[in-house]
Amino acid sequence: MPHRECLILFTRYPEPGTTKTRLVPHLGPAGAADLQRQMTAHILAQALPLKDSRNLNVEVRYDGGDDGLMRAWLGDALRYQPQGTGDIGRRMARAFRDALDRGHTSIVVIGADIPEMTTALLNRAFETIQNNTIVLGPAADGGYYLIGLPSRVIDRKMPDLFSDMAWGTATVLAETCRRLQRKGLDYTLLETLNDVDRPADLPVWERCQSK
Repeated sequence: MPHRECLILFTRYPEPGTTKTRLVPHLGPAGAADLQRQMTAHILAQALPLKDSRNLNVEVRYDGGDDGLMRAWLGDALRYQPQGTGDIGRRMARAFRDALDRGHTSIVVIGADIPEMTTALLNRAFETIQNNTIVLGPAADGGYYLIGLPSRVIDRKMPDLFSDMAWGTATVLAETCRRLQRKGLDYTLLETLNDVDRPADLPVWERCQSK
């Protein structure tokens, strides 16, 4: 089977009042939505150079909005799919399975709120998966901002990674690593990055903009 890679970006359509709600008291509904818009565009700017260099398929899994609104926002060069129902674990599992069904052999899922993400880091994630190794990007809050799986893991092992997880807590990364170790699965950790969810996180975004 030829090697085929897919990057899946999870984001939310930037409708004021429905996105980055923890930042609304600080930025206002429109300001929080605009931040969501800017951070999503920033992440895509890091990912799109790999579209040609790695022949990478880039897909956006969105919440809120619809296909037409997403295309009007981000253009026609990407694949769009609603995230669907369920918690973030169920939504990620669905995205991985769909990409596997389309014949992809290396699949990476990322969020849109990690402004420190770089093209080089994404490239390293895919290079790691080529060695049949799972890759995780630790977030400073104890979760992860990136998870990449080779196709051999998705069918047999994936339910253990995404079911019955305390999503949104500081234990997500540690529990994921514990489950991988229990299954005897190799994994690699990338560098720890900061996400932007609360007013105290905004300096992370400001630093990235000033580079």
